[in-house]
Amino acid sequence: MGRPRILALAGSTRAESFNRKLLRIAVAAAEGAGAEVAVLDLKDFALPLYDGDDEAAHGLPEPAIRLRAAIRAHDGLLIAAPEYNGGLSAVLKNALDWTSRAHAGEPQLAVFAGKAAALLSASITAYGGVRSLIQLRAVLTAMRVLVLPEQFALPLAAQAFGPDGALTNPRQQANVTDLAGRFVALLARLKGGS
Repeated sequence: MGRPRILALAGSTRAESFNRKLLRIAVAAAEGAGAEVAVLDLKDFALPLYDGDDEAAHGLPEPAIRLRAAIRAHDGLLIAAPEYNGGLSAVLKNALDWTSRAHAGEPQLAVFAGKAAALLSASITAYGGVRSLIQLRAVLTAMRVLVLPEQFALPLAAQAFGPDGALTNPRQQANVTDLAGRFVALLARLKGGS
């Protein structure tokens, strides 16, 4: 069956985003748990704002087709979702909207069939981005993605990372490692592994 294949992405395009830093920790933990992980940068997929009229006239833009192919090639999605004004980032929601569309004779949501996801968030607020995770969970569930019940929200992210990129709080570091391990185990079960 092979190792579980995970596509990891942050819903922020900022180079030094706290969610990118948190994602790196989760990626390392998922690899340590036996997964093969590819990290995707949404900045490499310059998508226009979703426009149904434009889609009807021209079909999916090339970046959306590439992003769909990346999603299709993996068993699950590991997503670090920033919280902007209490909700999802526009770049993440737009990417999900474009990739959910029908293409090349396939129905809508075809690339998400059988996929699972694990969610994390980091925020400078005391909430840790949990409000964006609530919205993202609802969106992914509507897209028929199986979302791991556990999630991780990192509050006060500006003070949470050490110089080595790890979380300074050992309990938080362990929670991210545990989340990644649970996700890899779920994907292995879904693939029919042990």
